[in-house]
Amino acid sequence: MIKIAILDDYQNFFHEFIDLKKLEGKYEIKVFSEAFKNEEEAIENLKDFEALLIMRERTPITKNLINNLKKLKFIVTSGMRNKAIDLKATKEKKIIVTGTEINSNPAAELTWALILGLARNIKTEVDNMFQGYWQTTIGVELKGKILGLIGLGKIGSQVAKIAKAFGMQVIAWSENLDLNKCKELDVLPVSKNDLLKTSDFVSIHVVLGDRYKELIKLKEFDMMKKTAFLINTSRGPIVNEDDLIIALSTNVIAGAGLDVYEKEPLPSDHKLRFLPNALLLPHLGYVTAENYSIFYSQMIENLESCASGKPIRTIE
Repeated sequence: MIKIAILDDYQNFFHEFIDLKKLEGKYEIKVFSEAFKNEEEAIENLKDFEALLIMRERTPITKNLINNLKKLKFIVTSGMRNKAIDLKATKEKKIIVTGTEINSNPAAELTWALILGLARNIKTEVDNMFQGYWQTTIGVELKGKILGLIGLGKIGSQVAKIAKAFGMQVIAWSENLDLNKCKELDVLPVSKNDLLKTSDFVSIHVVLGDRYKELIKLKEFDMMKKTAFLINTSRGPIVNEDDLIIALSTNVIAGAGLDVYEKEPLPSDHKLRFLPNALLLPHLGYVTAENYSIFYSQMIENLESCASGKPIRTIE
């Protein structure tokens, strides 16, 4: 039997989407619901497994980890891109890496939950309702406001379309901005600085890489309007977290809506948790029943294909 480790099933939902009885006799499965404290703990717990089924970038699959998992043959990740896997190391060790499909619309939808939450002070008002208070804040309307999109790819494009439905003006910037897409979506291409200076809401939708790491720092926050909001549903390291805390705590900007962080899960004593103008979610962008159904069912399909010597959905 192939020994399989299911990593980072924080919500214990793997068994909700996969009929484990159908896998009995073929696979020996162990589910890890907690994040490992460090790499040493990960190595100790995973050293006997031949396959890892991993959720997004929750556990870094580093060269050191790979080199210490002597029995590892297969890695299956949710999604077809996972920056946490050292693909060079897996190739050297001849470990097969495969991925799954993923719906992009949940991230776009969640972006709007954060934008609306910030615009109408939803967190504060919900909290105050439970405390017995009534109408304690004044919100802002979206109609006529400027939404600045950093990235106009699959998710950014969906966000742009919804913004138009709200009657917002939409501008966009990225290092490889598609001008044809801008024209198609009636989005105005601008420079990064102009986007930061003029936007009422700045929403990040680029893929994390060297060119976008710490793209937004204190210098960028200083360019933004004091009434502006930052939304990040992409990846935490695109924004310098220490500078974001300064910007929020000193009211350089009005607030931020975040679904991603430098370190995940976000530590319970992290300063962001105590800022009243930070609307925080625990990386829910892709966490939907529809996506989980795709992830786990295709993970098993991938594993079956690997075991039969005909891997599908390979990542190199």
